[in-house]
Amino acid sequence: MSRFLQMHALTVYPPSNPNRDDLGRPKTAVIGGVTRMRISSQALKRAIRTSEAFQTTLAGKLGARTQRLGEELLQHLLAKGSEEDRATTITREVVAAFGKLKPANDSHPTRIEQLAFVSPEEREKAFELAEKAAAGEALPKEKDLAKTLLATADTAVDIAMFGRMLAADPAYNREAAVQVAHAFTTNRVDVEDDYYTAVDDLKQPEEDAGAGFVGEAGFGAGIFYTYVCVNRELLVRNLAGDTDLAAAGLRALTRAVAEASPSGKKNSFGNHVRAAFMLLEKGDGQPINLASAFLKPVGSGDQMELSIEALTDKRTEFVRVYGDTSDEEICLDMRRQDSATLAEVADFAATGLSSPAA
Repeated sequence: MSRFLQMHALTVYPPSNPNRDDLGRPKTAVIGGVTRMRISSQALKRAIRTSEAFQTTLAGKLGARTQRLGEELLQHLLAKGSEEDRATTITREVVAAFGKLKPANDSHPTRIEQLAFVSPEEREKAFELAEKAAAGEALPKEKDLAKTLLATADTAVDIAMFGRMLAADPAYNREAAVQVAHAFTTNRVDVEDDYYTAVDDLKQPEEDAGAGFVGEAGFGAGIFYTYVCVNRELLVRNLAGDTDLAAAGLRALTRAVAEASPSGKKNSFGNHVRAAFMLLEKGDGQPINLASAFLKPVGSGDQMELSIEALTDKRTEFVRVYGDTSDEEICLDMRRQDSATLAEVADFAATGLSSPAA
């Protein structure tokens, strides 16, 4: 099968603030000497993981990134009739496999210090093990606990795609099969300020005309270039060779890249967006991020047309100099009547998978 799948997407964002910095303003980056709006890789991956495409299509096959597995486990044991001190002790011993525990005298003694990405199978094993311990069975020794609970491959699609790091036991880290670049605008953006007021509805007419609240919020607009690269071989390995699940995951990923966006200030700006252009490539050659197409920001006029032209021209330049590293490609282009549909693009991403043993 083709090892790499690459996605290049162009998406128009109206005035909005989808991903904020520490001051609450849109994140930015200086590219080609000018300021662009930026959406971080972390924000994009969170939007993908929580998208309808993922949550609906992959229900039951998604992990949870949390410090609070122990709290769920404790409540489960209490509901089963365990005495609280005993249940707390068992819970702490079990969840220690996922990370460093909070101190026993902490207000949340069953939490771990770090966020751990836990698969559905690992969660189920933790509950089963805790129930057995509550019934009187001895827990595995500390050095064997991770072997009992943790896995290097299972059916958690989001962990298989985006990887995880377990500080408590690096042997069970998982290398991410999906790389997501920071998205940025193809055009120059000067972040603007929205000065707004709120009126007190119960203020009487004879009172002053002042607002009940005054505030400001930064915003910007532009066409974002998003780049995603998938190592399809690694994805299948991370899913223990389950090619059907890998295919379902790739379809969901493609839809999410086209449809999902970070939730920041969405109620204020209504920035529900969809990709207007997507180019997908499959092949075994070295992947190429086409961000250099936008070192010079696109100018005024039909900026989508200019962005597509810059992107496809840059790809042609790379092919001319380095050769074509892709074997197949497909394009979704809303300008064209003969464009592939999103369903066809998603099928393209998912076809041709094979298990490592094949």
